[in-house]
Amino acid sequence: MATAEKFIILPFKKNRGNIVQGEMRQASNAASAEKIAAAMADRFVGVAAYAVMVDEESGEMGTPRLLSKHGEIADLAA
Repeated sequence: MATAEKFIILPFKKNRGNIVQGEMRQASNAASAEKIAAAMADRFVGVAAYAVMVDEESGEMGTPRLLSKHGEIADLAA
């Protein structure tokens, strides 16, 4: 099983009073993910940068680890 750490940025917006995920972006490393999240923060209700382990063969993702957050974000486990 080949796994790799991936870095993603998720913006969040309000939809009918609920906080929902926007379109996910990928970054090349943790520092870049945090920088992109900070730059996006003024355009969304919330933005979070995560690191996640991904099985490259199956595409299965592990539990995301929060690197940084700005504003309100939704719980990914919900």
